[in-house]
Order: sequence, then structure tokens, then C-alpha cells
Amino acid sequence: MLHAIARLPKQFVRTFAVDYGKRLMGKCEYLTKVGITNPHVYRNLSVPELYEHAVDPEFNWSNDPLGRPAMIASNGALCAYSTDRTGRSPKERRVVLDDATRDTVNWGEINIPIDPVNYKVNYARTLDYLNMLKRLYVVDGYAGWDPKWRLKVRVICELPYHALFMRNMMVVPKPEEMHEFEKGVDFTILNAGKFRADPLNKGVKQKTSVAINFTDNTMCILGTLYAGEMKKGLFGVMNYLMPLKGQLSTHSSANEGSGGDVSLFFGLSGTGKTTLSADPQRRLIGDDEHVWTDKGVFNIEGGCYAKCCFLSEEKEPEIYNALKFGSVLENIKFFDENERVVNYDDISITENTRASYPLQYIPGAKIPALGSHPKNIIFLTCDAYGVLPPVAKLTPEQSMYQFITGYTAKVAGTEIGIKEPVPSFSACFGEAFIPLHPYKYAKLLSEKMQKHGTNVWFVNTGWSGGAYPKGKRMSLKITRAIIDAIHSQELNKVKYKKFDIFNLDIPTSCSGVDPKVLDPVNTWQSKDEYMRTLKKLAGMFNKNFERYASQSGKEVIEAGPKL
Repeated sequence: MLHAIARLPKQFVRTFAVDYGKRLMGKCEYLTKVGITNPHVYRNLSVPELYEHAVDPEFNWSNDPLGRPAMIASNGALCAYSTDRTGRSPKERRVVLDDATRDTVNWGEINIPIDPVNYKVNYARTLDYLNMLKRLYVVDGYAGWDPKWRLKVRVICELPYHALFMRNMMVVPKPEEMHEFEKGVDFTILNAGKFRADPLNKGVKQKTSVAINFTDNTMCILGTLYAGEMKKGLFGVMNYLMPLKGQLSTHSSANEGSGGDVSLFFGLSGTGKTTLSADPQRRLIGDDEHVWTDKGVFNIEGGCYAKCCFLSEEKEPEIYNALKFGSVLENIKFFDENERVVNYDDISITENTRASYPLQYIPGAKIPALGSHPKNIIFLTCDAYGVLPPVAKLTPEQSMYQFITGYTAKVAGTEIGIKEPVPSFSACFGEAFIPLHPYKYAKLLSEKMQKHGTNVWFVNTGWSGGAYPKGKRMSLKITRAIIDAIHSQELNKVKYKKFDIFNLDIPTSCSGVDPKVLDPVNTWQSKDEYMRTLKKLAGMFNKNFERYASQSGKEVIEAGPKL
């Protein structure tokens, strides 16, 4: 333990003789309102204090055979392990079906209902567990940087690493703002991830359950330690509340140029949102979740959540250097357990190794994280078939079609059971996180794009020269060159040609990119195989869009592929 503490920067080193009593809250009225009667509560600990708690040997153990103690890496990051759940469990997500949600939530395979009575069983089980613990952690923060639209959120959890994770991912209140949380909060997350859900409870299928109640404004987590469940659960809350207030919540990253021009990058995990938005030539607003309001955009989060599989300083220096004291690394391995230098290439635990760090750890990040109306929107897709172009400029109708379609590939590790890229259609590039019908978000996006004259681009960060696994993943160098050309307005001035079947406009030139690569047919050895694969994918697009055709205009439907 002392060896671990000695690895902290000197200004943060403290001994375990410290009197934690001054931070021990005891019973509090604001906690008893949600059922927490445990007196051993530590509220809003500092980063150094959370480190000390995380490596305390009295509590830093697990009876799970896959469990490992929290450790401090040589770069100063706190390393923690989520045992068998190394990704989200979307099939175990539930939303309470009651009078408030019956006619608003888009019920189905994504938003699976649970009865209020059965949610109460989950809730009681969560409280029983949390109330018996010797230590409980409370973190208060905001979801959102815009004071007009932000939510006050309280997280109650068992693990210090979860507390630090959410301290990073929420917007930390200023000292003078803390009194606002004494009056109550807008939403509460209760995380009892070490305790299993009851599969006999109707609506619960196995040990894991992540359930949201929009009437009580609570979320219960059972049977999973994966920290991303809290982050994405809160994102789902914002995706429910913001559109009902006329504001567009988006699964996107955002950055800002020196002239104040904002770009939004839409895409699922693994498509490049975090990597591409961390641009040394532009100020980072956020890497994953934003709301487009009547005044501009704001980041929902106070931090970033990056994949660190195969991370290197050469390829992604901003993210690599952000992993230091105050960051959380989840499910990584070391070159050596004693020296604790992180081996980002070791994915023996999971390909979904993750890093959480404060937004300000990215040089030049914009604080507060707000920006103007977007000048460019970039739809990122990871095409597992290798037939889509690296970049295309979209018409307004094509923009709506592609947004509703949300084609990409589920990338290995981001969900339980995903071992290799799987072609997938995810409406709004984030269907797993949107409680309302996709058309609600699409309509808001269309209105805002037209009002503010936003350019929309389709960028493929997936495969080229063949389908997975024959082809190769598009190089980051090529994708960055394309993004640079968008921001410099170069791609507004070059010549374009039509792309077969999908009828997209693709550029014939782009600085830093071999012209041959811009048209994917040139990268395949067999042109016949390419065309068969392109038609196959086009058929999948058309089949998928049948689900949305009844609520889409004729011009949007006709913007799809033509066979």
C-alpha cells in the first residue's frame, strides 16, 4: 500500500493516519429522501482522497476470481478493474413504463419496459446493499455546462474508482455552487454494481440490471462494475429530457477552430469521435455528448472517455498525455506489475480498455465547454464491408437519410459478446442511448441545419480495399487529412463526382490523400466482388430504412441507395 502511495506526485502524498472523520458526512436529509440511511458516507472527496481510499488494503479486494485490486500506474493514473463486465450490457437496460413514459418512450428492443413494482424491487435491493456497506461515496456534479439546461446529479456508489470516474465525467461544481445541491438534485444514480440483481424479479433476466425511472428521477445499477454504465445511463436521461424541451441532444464530439467555427462529429464508440475531436489545431469542446440549443452547443460532460486499446503517444499524443494523476484507466495491463508501466497493446482482459480524464487535461480545451452553432457536421461510420468512400458531401435530404440510418459497425469490446466488427444500423448514431423515437431527433436536427446553414459530411473510418478481415482499416493519417480539408474549406472548392448506387458526391482530390483512395472501387483487386458487396450493403440500407419510411418524407426516402 505504502509502495503504491509513494508513486503519487509528492504534492498529493498523504499517509493513512489522516483523520477521514472530517469528510465523513453521517446521516443526511438529502440522502434519507432516496432511502440511504448508511452513516458511513464520504461526500465529494478530492482526487487525492479518492486515490487513498481506492488503494486502502482494507477495502481494496474482491472475492470475484476476475477481480484485481486498484493500483496506481507509473503515469499517475488510477487503474481499476470491472471483473467480468468489461463493456455495457444494453440487453439488460430497462425503463420504467408508467403514465409519464407510456406515450413518450419508443418502446422495443432498445427501450425495454419494466413495471414500477418490479423497479421498486430493484431499488430496494440496491438500497439494502448500499446501506450495509462500511464506506459509501457520494459525488455531486452537473450534467451539462450551460446553466440554463444543466441537471444537478448525485451519484451514490461503493467504489472510490467509480466516484473518481463520475467526478471526471460530470461538471464539477464551483465551491459557491455547492449549496444548490443541498436543496436537492434533478437526478440520482445508485450504483450497487457488486451486488447481483434478482433474475426472479419480472423484467430482470440475469445478474445485471440497469434501470431508469423518469418519474422518480433515479437509476439503479446492479450486477456490473463497468463504469461506462453510469456515464451512458446519464446520457440517456439527457436524451429523454432535452428533446422534450426542444433542444437536440447528440451522440457527438465537438471542437472549435481559431475563428470560432464549431464542428460536430457524430458516431458510435470506436468510429473516431474522441480521437478526431482531439485536434491540436482546434479547441476541444467535448468528446462524446453534446446538446445543440437555440444559442449553440454545450458539452454534457466534464471529462473525456477514450478507448485506449493500442494507444500510442505518436498517433494520439493529446489522449496519451492526458492519462496522468486524476485519470482512471479501466481493465488495462502492465508490462511489469512492479514498475506499472501501462501496456496499451495488451488486450488480454478486453479490447475495450478505457480511460477517463478531465476535459482540461487536453491542451487548449475550451472551458466552459460551450460553442456557437456548428458550421460542419461530420457523420463518422466504420464500414466493415470496405465499400464506402472515405469522404462524401451530403445534401440536406441525404443528411437526414444517413442520420436516421446511422450505419456503422459495432467495434470489438464496446458491448458484451462483440469480438469483431459487426455491421450495424443505429439510428441517430446512438440508438442504444435514445429513449424517444429517432424521428424526434432527426426533425430537430433538420430544423437546426437548415436554420444555420450547416455543411454535412460523411466520413468512413472503417475498412478499405476489402471487407473485414481482408481489407485494412483506414489509416488515421488519411482521415485526419480529410478532416483538415473540411475545416480549411478545401473540400468546398474541389471537383466532385457521383458515387455509384448510393449517389453520393465524392471529391476527386484532397491534400494528403492519394486520389485512388477517394473512390473505394480503386482499392479492390476484384471490381466484380466490390460491386457485389456494394449492392449487398445497399440492400441492407434499404431494408433497414423500411422501419422509418412511414414517418419520413418522399425526398428523404429517395436519398437512399438505388439498386
